[in-house]
Amino acid sequence: MAPPPAAPKKGLSPLLLGAIVVAVLGVGVFAFWRGNDAPATAASASAASAAPASQGAVKTPPTPEIEASTAVVASMGPHKQANLPPIPFRGYTPPRPPEVVAAAFQFAAEHPEVLSYVPCFCGCQQSGHKGNHDCFVRSRAENGDVIEWDEHGVECAVCIDVATRSRQMLASGASLSDIRAAVEKEFVPNFPSMTPTPVPPTAEHAH
Repeated sequence: MAPPPAAPKKGLSPLLLGAIVVAVLGVGVFAFWRGNDAPATAASASAASAAPASQGAVKTPPTPEIEASTAVVASMGPHKQANLPPIPFRGYTPPRPPEVVAAAFQFAAEHPEVLSYVPCFCGCQQSGHKGNHDCFVRSRAENGDVIEWDEHGVECAVCIDVATRSRQMLASGASLSDIRAAVEKEFVPNFPSMTPTPVPPTAEHAH
């Protein structure tokens, strides 16, 4: 008696086989496209990170209140004070030599008519500073004497450098407008922001 015929082997249907082929091709095309796109994406990210964060300090115009309060402080100078409060040095080395720091504080005390109209660029406007004067002097008596220093001026190289530049220019006979212009020219291109400091009164000279 002849053996029964073997059952036919089951294989992939043409429809399923076609779907698999399409899927494989799709994955390959996607991988190829991503491979070509990756360098461009990386290059774009690199270019973005290499781009400068700022083209210079953003100048925020002063409010009428800042204009008025600046004029009041500026009217107190030049002002000599027999006994200044101790400079609030910390327990570590300041960013500039102690004598330079002390000179900046003394200059701020004696010349509010100058530093009230000179901006600062370290971001201290977020602490309420209106100009470089506020980086060193926190409060004055009605006669103009410094009552309290602002400790920020001890540890900020930018504040100290702005005051030092202003002090040197005043000693050389520069006008207040020239001091302001020189400070902005030097610091604006390198910092993201500046205090909303009013411009000096027209034709005002710091002597």
